[in-house]
Amino acid sequence: MAICSWGLIPCWARDPSIGSRLINARSETLTEKPAFREALVRRRCLVPADGFFEWPRGSPVYIRRRDGDLFAFAGLWDRWRAPDGEVRETVTIITVPPNGLVAKFHHRMAAILTREDEARWIDPGRGMPELLGMLRPCPAEELEAWPVSRNVGNPGNDRPDNIENITEMRPRSLFD
Repeated sequence: MAICSWGLIPCWARDPSIGSRLINARSETLTEKPAFREALVRRRCLVPADGFFEWPRGSPVYIRRRDGDLFAFAGLWDRWRAPDGEVRETVTIITVPPNGLVAKFHHRMAAILTREDEARWIDPGRGMPELLGMLRPCPAEELEAWPVSRNVGNPGNDRPDNIENITEMRPRSLFD
């Protein structure tokens, strides 16, 4: 397991600021984009999570598996070396079209791998058609969502209560 910074900096990049534009990678263009093509072949990874946030109309929503279990996003990583020798390992999360639940909040969603696909995703012997076939929306019925406090928008507020359901303030149009 490695700790990577979010925002892929390809090994060939001249400027590390490219990483701020490569926080997500669209599944439909992975094989076309130079920043992702080589990583898709050689540097696939799992990005573990217990949930994620979306921000429809400025109101944060927490989304997780209904069973509360951990899951893995499909990711790509790379190692960039600066001219002064500094090494950065970075990651991007692959996105797919949203399922019915996430579509209420965003036009894309991170590719959540099935338990069966997790080991296959990082297996270097897998072919491109099989890999691309793993990149699909997670079934909506496996996820649940609820509104949370806007405190999640401040990195200084990294607390467990940030994911508490604030249902009494729930905007009905987002969930019904």
